[in-house]
Amino acid sequence: MIRGYSDHAANERTYLAWVRTGIAIIAFGFVVEKFNLFMRSLASAAIGNVALHVPLERISGPLGQDEGLALIAGGALLIALATWRFVRTERLLDDPETHSADSVRIELAFAAVLLLGLAGVSTYLLLD
Repeated sequence: MIRGYSDHAANERTYLAWVRTGIAIIAFGFVVEKFNLFMRSLASAAIGNVALHVPLERISGPLGQDEGLALIAGGALLIALATWRFVRTERLLDDPETHSADSVRIELAFAAVLLLGLAGVSTYLLLD
C-alpha cells in the first residue's frame, strides 16, 4: 500500500480538476475564434468585397481578434501551472519532513489575478 494514499489521490483529483478547467477554457477560446471567423465570413457575404476593408473592430468589438487567443493561452498556462503544482505537491507529500504553507501565497495571488480578469471582462461586457 502507498503511504499517504488518500493525500496522493486528493492531489491527483485536484490536478485533474485543474486540467479539465484548462481544457474547457481552451475549448471556449476556440469557440470564440470560430465565432469571429463566422462573423467575418457573414459580413463578407452580406457586404461583398467591401467587407474586406471593414475592420474587425466594427464587426466583433475592439478585442474581437484577441479574446479567443487570450483564452487559449490562458488555458494552456493554467494547465502548465497545475502540472507544476501537482509535481511540487507530490514531492512534498513524499518528503517525511514537515513543510510550511508559504507557497499558498502564490496560489492566492494567481486566484486574485483571475478574479481581477473576470471582473474586467464582466465590466467590459456590461458596459458594451
